[in-house]
Amino acid sequence: MPLLQLRDVTKAYGGIIAVNGASFDVAEGEITALIGPNGAGKTTAFDTISGVVVPDSGAITFDGEDITGLMSHVITKHGLGRTFQITRELSDMTVLENMVVSTISNDLGSLLRSRIAADERDRAMELLAFVGIERLADEPAKSLSYGQRKLLEFAAVLMTEPRLILLDEPAGGVNPALLERIMDRIEEINRKGVSFLIVEHNMDVVMRLSHSVVVMAHGQVILQDTPQVVREDHRVLDAYLGDV
Repeated sequence: MPLLQLRDVTKAYGGIIAVNGASFDVAEGEITALIGPNGAGKTTAFDTISGVVVPDSGAITFDGEDITGLMSHVITKHGLGRTFQITRELSDMTVLENMVVSTISNDLGSLLRSRIAADERDRAMELLAFVGIERLADEPAKSLSYGQRKLLEFAAVLMTEPRLILLDEPAGGVNPALLERIMDRIEEINRKGVSFLIVEHNMDVVMRLSHSVVVMAHGQVILQDTPQVVREDHRVLDAYLGDV
């Protein structure tokens, strides 16, 4: 059984159908890419999986359990993490505090009421070192560059020890050296058994990292297959690869 399954998921905003009966799988231990032109429904699909929005219909299961419509912090407890939560970091808090915030369910105030536990600090510093920004632990998050924030959000999501990580455009807006570091870290985490679902426009990244590629257009999934098959499929070549 796949680790994550979407079956006939639909989400509309007014008269606009953002996701229209989408179905796809994420296999355990694999990296799955989700691609498609702007407006294809990728981000909305992410939102339904991570509990940001509730789908109008359809079902989402994680490790065989129905998570459709659950709140984000509950889904996180099931073992599913999404990086965008730290793009909304508390900018006046330090990098280290932002790391610890990612482990607190629905009660950010508890961080402010108590000191960071030694084991949390050690784990946070280990992960900051893993992505190469441990020297910034005591800096305010608002002082980070865009690329450093990308590394922070990746390190922070690892604090919850997820089984599946949703990454939203890890290559977006970063320089080639930083992108190489991010890809190396994704591959290293994946070798430890963590699965990934990645929305990405950079096709070189998609082809290097992914075991499976899901192609969306107009809210629908038109294909899920290996990168090699997707790259050669005439529907993708004709309609999408030039735009993603």
